[in-house]
Amino acid sequence: MTLLRDRDLAHAFDHASRTYDRLTGLNPGYRADLLRSARRLRLPGDGAGLHLLDLGCGTGASTRALLRAAPRARITAVDASAGMLRRALAKPWPDGVRFLHLSAEELATADGGPALSAVELTTAGEGPFDAVFAAYLFRNVSDPDAVLGTVRTLLRPGGRLAVHEYSLGGSPAHRALWTAVCQGVIIPAGTLTGDRALYRHLWHSVLDFDTAAAFTGRLTRAGFTGARALPLAGWQTGITHTFVATAGEATR
Repeated sequence: MTLLRDRDLAHAFDHASRTYDRLTGLNPGYRADLLRSARRLRLPGDGAGLHLLDLGCGTGASTRALLRAAPRARITAVDASAGMLRRALAKPWPDGVRFLHLSAEELATADGGPALSAVELTTAGEGPFDAVFAAYLFRNVSDPDAVLGTVRTLLRPGGRLAVHEYSLGGSPAHRALWTAVCQGVIIPAGTLTGDRALYRHLWHSVLDFDTAAAFTGRLTRAGFTGARALPLAGWQTGITHTFVATAGEATR
């Protein structure tokens, strides 16, 4: 199967945004696991004085988790899907939370330097950031290394990154369980809402993405230090991980 990318993927999420929260609500522990990953950033003082980036915020579930983990922080949340952002914006948020329509690829480096959108984020007071949270993002981007490089430039030296992602542990049992869940629950539910293509993409994107060990290595090669893969509980053990790492000095 050819995976959805860029505008095709954003448009698929636009359509799915109507029922996305309802479908994710069927996943036991979905919001609790997001909160667990956000707390693994280990932000001090409830985030007081910190500026955080939620990269790929969707309908705001990851933003809510980040806000609960750091209620005194300022949060900028971005997503490529206008439909998902409309759902996020329809929810109540404190003044310190701001949403922007921007894709991770638009932040990625171009011609050896930061793309205009990344520069705008910084010069407009939207960066650098003390921490970045990215949930269910990296397997959906065309060039994860480029996005990781840009995340590193947007983080202060010593800034923290937490990636919450479907990334299989490498065992055939994990692949089999993921396929069973997708074919038995996720794809049929998505078919009922008219979003079969998106949820088939979800199935294959996880199978095609890095294992947990491979993504940890990708973080290290991108210049992050202390990269670790931390498991999540329940049926997602070996399927979903929190990856934590620290940004060093950006290469100029």
